[in-house]
Amino acid sequence: MLKQRIITALVLLAILLPALFHPSPVPFAAVVLLLIAAGGWEWGRLHNCSTPVAWLMGLLCMVLCSAAWLAGWPQRVPQGLWLAAGGLWVLAGAWLLHRGVARWQDIPRPVRLVGGIVTFFLAWLAAAQARYIGINFLLSVLLLVWMADIAAYFAGRAFGLKFTNSRLAPTISPGKSWEGVWGGMVGVVVLAWCWVLADAHWQPTVASLYTRLAEQGMWLMLLSVLFLAAMSVVGDLVESLIKRSVGVKDSSGLLPGHGGVLDRVDALLPVLPLAMMLVSLIP
Repeated sequence: MLKQRIITALVLLAILLPALFHPSPVPFAAVVLLLIAAGGWEWGRLHNCSTPVAWLMGLLCMVLCSAAWLAGWPQRVPQGLWLAAGGLWVLAGAWLLHRGVARWQDIPRPVRLVGGIVTFFLAWLAAAQARYIGINFLLSVLLLVWMADIAAYFAGRAFGLKFTNSRLAPTISPGKSWEGVWGGMVGVVVLAWCWVLADAHWQPTVASLYTRLAEQGMWLMLLSVLFLAAMSVVGDLVESLIKRSVGVKDSSGLLPGHGGVLDRVDALLPVLPLAMMLVSLIP
């Protein structure tokens, strides 16, 4: 299993890193488009769609993203879209977690299928626009999610249940603890602070998300990164809720040793559009 995980990770890095650091944003947007299409296919499979319908879900995701790309949305998103997307994620995420695992199947399947397609489309659009803004900006968003995940893992292993008597969401993801969440938040605050200092020292052409927020006030930057870290946990829990509801461990086996595409991007799905929402609100 470990060998598979390492090989898969190396292959993904060999594809993603050249696309990310290419002078043009096009290769990265194209690679993410393929991942989103794979996510659409997995979404259809999670909802017991037939093989042709699952493939159609992936194709539909690709068509919607391509249409937005041709319309120039990655360079200029329609006004108000990110605010609406961010508000929808906050409300829908809270609602789904409050209802719990047993109530997911109560939502009509067409609504669930459409909701997934909209979610993947918004994630692709946010990732593409972030790359069009600049590599430094995009990396600051991606690394926030990865730092929250890594710091939460180690904090949970070291301090889980030592300060609280209950798990974060025992019926959804029994392994997660409140101590892990707090550790993840500490990690992203440290990351953001260091990144702001690095931007001030090296003066990159494109500022990071953290610097853009800090320019409006350090308190705003602090609250924003804590909010994004919390929403990364929501994204993770929502996917766990869905998988537990349908009785599967992984969204697919597309990535040997890692599960499926959705298993790797679940925390990014809310954070990407929410980060763009925060930036869109800066004067």
